[in-house]
Amino acid sequence: MTGPLRDLLVVDLARVLSGPFAAMLLGDLGARVVKVERPGDGDDTRSWGPPFVRGQSTYFMSINRNKESLELDLKDPGDIEVLHELLRRADVVIENFRPGVMERLGLGHRALLALNPALVIVSITGFGHDGPESSRSGYDQIVQGEAGIMSMTGNGPGEPVKVGVPIGDVQAGMFAALGALAGLHERTRTGKGGVVRTSLLAALVSTHVFQGTRQLLAGETPEPSGNRHPTVVPYGAYDCRDGMIQIAVGSDGLWRRFAPLVGVDPDDPRFASNADRAAFREELDALIVPAFATEYTDVWLARLAEAGIPAGEIKPLDRVYASEQVRSQGLVVQVEHPEIGVVPLPGPALRFDSFPGLRHRPPPLLGEHSSALRRWLATGGEAGAGPDRAGEPA
Repeated sequence: MTGPLRDLLVVDLARVLSGPFAAMLLGDLGARVVKVERPGDGDDTRSWGPPFVRGQSTYFMSINRNKESLELDLKDPGDIEVLHELLRRADVVIENFRPGVMERLGLGHRALLALNPALVIVSITGFGHDGPESSRSGYDQIVQGEAGIMSMTGNGPGEPVKVGVPIGDVQAGMFAALGALAGLHERTRTGKGGVVRTSLLAALVSTHVFQGTRQLLAGETPEPSGNRHPTVVPYGAYDCRDGMIQIAVGSDGLWRRFAPLVGVDPDDPRFASNADRAAFREELDALIVPAFATEYTDVWLARLAEAGIPAGEIKPLDRVYASEQVRSQGLVVQVEHPEIGVVPLPGPALRFDSFPGLRHRPPPLLGEHSSALRRWLATGGEAGAGPDRAGEPA
């Protein structure tokens, strides 16, 4: 591994999705990530399926690339001492236990900082580490509902729908990785670590953006608006003869170029400004919908591109991953898995000109690196050592 974080050691104590996703993001950037797992069965997601490929959970493989697996029983005194040795050398530790669990294991944040004062501790919970609901379990779909995401998603009022990916877990993981980097930067000034906290609830509420200010400032409670934008018109999905496309007419200039394509007078006073178009949304849709239905998607995409109108198809994932553009951005990576062989995985979102062609390691087998890591720790590996300073376990 190489990359901008290649001199850092990250300990992944987390399970399931939000914490492991955060640790994987740091691993994508070059950090050495050691995933601590329960002996015998490991992370919960190792058994989540189908689908499985040669006994390996595709769910687990989606969020655990670029890691080493170390089996430890956190209730065994000997294994706890191994963990202590690892944490003394670590730069970051990520955990997503419910409040109080780390303390019961003897791994509370104060104890960890006493063990390693330079450690950056990233703590992810479901609903926050304090407050009246801090003890609640944070499962993604439950928090999507509690955080209002589902109330804004769906075909219309009274039809809430969850997002098609565990967006709360993913967003919390992204914020956790960002918090880890901020904590590390602060450490360069103070020499001290500290605790960074986020939650699924915080991650989702913070992503309300304009819908949040509609509520807080204008007093409007958003409702599901299906595949139409709630405030910009026309903006959304339309049926063609052989599929669906989406358009984004985000300015009056774009409107004047778009309207003639669907046989609408751009100077019609009902549609002259976005506010007008929003007020007469149904009347405008009654003109746009039949126009799109007369032609195939490729015909419409060509017309819209020629006019400079932002547009695109609604693609299934098989076509997404086959896309030359997606492949060109490194969004599919090939790794050599010890059980399966060469496998494709969804790739990282960041690229660095100074680190072209970063290579990635496959998700580990359970306990795959336990023996080598125990030897490294027993021989007094350098504190804080990443793979370029201590050498990677075989």
